[in-house]
Amino acid sequence: MNFLAHLYLSKDNPQLMIGNLIADHIRGNKFTHFSEEIQKGIQLHRKIDTFTDTHEIVRKSKRRLHERYGHYDGVIIDIFYDHFLAKNWHLYSQIPLDIYTQGVYKLLSDNKEILPKKTQDILPYMIAYDWLYNYQFLEGMQQVLNGLNKRTKGVSKMNLALEDLKIYNTELENDFFLFFDDLIKFTNTEITTL
Repeated sequence: MNFLAHLYLSKDNPQLMIGNLIADHIRGNKFTHFSEEIQKGIQLHRKIDTFTDTHEIVRKSKRRLHERYGHYDGVIIDIFYDHFLAKNWHLYSQIPLDIYTQGVYKLLSDNKEILPKKTQDILPYMIAYDWLYNYQFLEGMQQVLNGLNKRTKGVSKMNLALEDLKIYNTELENDFFLFFDDLIKFTNTEITTL
């Protein structure tokens, strides 16, 4: 799962949200300097990633893209699933997506000094281009995919992935709904054990 899903699965707990968002920018177990709740968010992120990577529905989604994108298929599916979450946000939250995302940006900006450098570096772009809100739009998705393709120096071909989203839209969205229900149940259980 990508940024929006990790934030959503943190149950509006600000410290958990921060930890869940920054986890990809933390190496190993070098996070004991963070508050206990942020540490739990980092651990939750890792559990979500493991659950996602081993889930049969996610594997099915990735197989649709594997021939064209190889090992980048997982990154693309993470982004596609955030697209479906943003597009269907009203099914998962009573808070409108634009209000929710502005709250996230404020939370991250207010806590910028404790964020890892990589998170600090992407935060201005995330806010300026309103990534979280714009995941729901194909234009927003194209911007994200173009940026990721650039970071891989064009090797990933992720800039082409919108074509596949259009081809497999119904199948991938159905995969998302089935998988996300399982992920919500899993996360609800994991949060109580952290």
